[in-house]
Parts: sequence; C-alpha cells; structure tokens
Amino acid sequence: MKGRIFEYLEKYSFRKVVLCHNADVGLKAVIAIHSTDLGPACGGLRMWTYETEEDAIMDALRLGRGMTYKYAAAGVNLGGGKAVIIGDPKTQKTEALIRAMGRFIQSLNGEYRTGEDVGTTLDDMEVLYQETEHVITLPEYCGGAGNIGPATALGVQQAMKACAQEVWGSDSLKGRTIALQGLGAVGWPALEGLVKEGARVTVADIDEAKVERARRELAVKEVPPAVIHAQPCDIYGPYALGAVINDSTISELRCRIVCGSANNQLAEERHGTILQERGVLYAPDYIANAGGTIFDTDRMQKGGFNRERAWRNVARIRDRMTELIAMSKREKVPTWLAADRLAEQRLQMARHLRMI
Repeated sequence: MKGRIFEYLEKYSFRKVVLCHNADVGLKAVIAIHSTDLGPACGGLRMWTYETEEDAIMDALRLGRGMTYKYAAAGVNLGGGKAVIIGDPKTQKTEALIRAMGRFIQSLNGEYRTGEDVGTTLDDMEVLYQETEHVITLPEYCGGAGNIGPATALGVQQAMKACAQEVWGSDSLKGRTIALQGLGAVGWPALEGLVKEGARVTVADIDEAKVERARRELAVKEVPPAVIHAQPCDIYGPYALGAVINDSTISELRCRIVCGSANNQLAEERHGTILQERGVLYAPDYIANAGGTIFDTDRMQKGGFNRERAWRNVARIRDRMTELIAMSKREKVPTWLAADRLAEQRLQMARHLRMI
C-alpha cells in the first residue's frame, strides 16, 4: 500500500490525508485534502463499496486532486478535496454514521468543506450539518442552493455545444446521436435537456427502474451498461463512475466527441492523448461538469446565494470549453493537458500572491 499511495501523495503534492474510524457506528472513511492554495479544500462526500480499502483511498486522492483543478479552472476560490465513506449506501448508511463523519469533518476546523456526491443525498447533508458547519451543499431552507444536479447537467450540455461547434461547425444538438451512460442525479436532468434539444439519445444504467422510466417517459432507446460506450453515435456521454476511457474501451469507441459529467473519465492521462490521436474531441470532465460546483458555491460570494448569477455563471462553461479547445489547438497539446495548464496558471497565480 505504501508504495502506491505515498508515491501518489508525493507526486501530486497532497496537503493532508485523514483516515476516519468509528467502530461503534461502522464508519471507515478517508478525507483527502489536495490543495488549499485558492481557499479551503472542498469536495463531495461519497459513499461506495470498494474491493479494497486501498481502492477507496486512491479514489479519494484522485477525486480530491480533480476538485483542485475543477475549482481553479472554473474561477472558484476553493481548494480541492474529497471524502469517501466505505460502505453500501443502500444498506449501511445510518444517521449515526453520517453524524460521526460530520464530527471528523468539524475537527478539521474548516480546512475541508463538503457536499453531496455518489451515494449521499441532500438529506444526508442536512444530517451532517447538525455536526459540522462546513457543508456547502444544503437544501434551500437551510440556506443552500438545493439540488445541483440540473446545474451540472446544463454545464455539460454547454460544453457539448462548444464541442459540436468545433467538430461540425454548428452548436445545435438537434438530431445528434448521444450515448448517455448513467441516469443518476445528473444523468436524468441531462437526458431531459438533451431530449428537449432534439437529440436522439440511447441510455444505459445498472438500475433497471431508471431505464424503464426513461423508456416510458421519454421514449429513448436502451442498451446494456457494458456496451453503451461502443454504440455508434456522435457523442458519448459518461454520467456515472470514472475510468470509463481505458485500455479495454478506447478502441471500441465509435463517436466524435466524449463529453459527460463523470469524474476522472480517463483511466490514465495517456488515454486522453490517444483520443486526440484518434480524432475524438474530449471535453475534460472537470471543465464540463463544473456547473454544480459553480452553482452550489455561489452562496459563498458576497451577498449570499443569487440564483440568477449562479445560472449565468454555469452557462459560461461553454465559453471556457471554447477557450480550452482554442488553447489545445494553439499549443498543439491534447485537451486534457490544456485543461491542466489552464488550472495550473491560476494556482500559480494564487501561490505567487501569497508570497508577496
């Protein structure tokens, strides 16, 4: 374990990793704080089953680093972090477990702030809020922005439009074929938005009830999750878990654009380079999926949460994606590397200002 995890910590200059354990409530968790250069580290609280504890730690590390780059590239003054609870959210999540996690977060004195993620809900955040003030994602009646899934979905759709403009010379998604993987908190509003736009969507999800609802209400085509990435389409949209662009899947892609909301879509950075070499335009996930983050953290700006301002800033993801594509072409680098450079420029600026 040491060889892999500590090597990763050193390579990417992590600030802190905290292991959380409370046997009385069955809590095993990790909080990964990557950077606080731009502000307190912030990232969602995920609850998931992992094959090994090492896998859980590495997931938190990868996601935490991704949040640093997401906030930096989006112009949000927060650092990057992530928290992961090991366990099945359907069978092992309890009020006591969530509250115990809240106490661990509170013990960090604001160095890490959190919100909902895969396996957690707004209701969980409200429970967490009883133990710690450092919760960003909250229901509206608690002073938060409420459900942020639609904002994330809108942001991805704006990124798709920027990519479509580059590939086909038109930003319209009408008539475009889209393979949408995952019908969760972001995937479902994404599906609704794409259908409204006139796109032809094929869906896949491990939850058959969600797929049946999509067939019934929106008359979309469905395929098994194992083959959604290989569908002939204009755009492949990963909206579930990460690492879906990997050695096994990359040669099976039959699309011109990869653009979705899932975090860490590339199993390795080299896969983003391979996409470029194959003529597939990749929208870096932390650029495309920043809408929820932008919307959610608006309440930290002066004057508190302003819904109109928040939606306006989410829509600017299209401009950011257009800027990124231009930078990629100008510097002759893959889009994933252009995105990293964009974020690193802002992080470097923050470090410089601290030294003045």
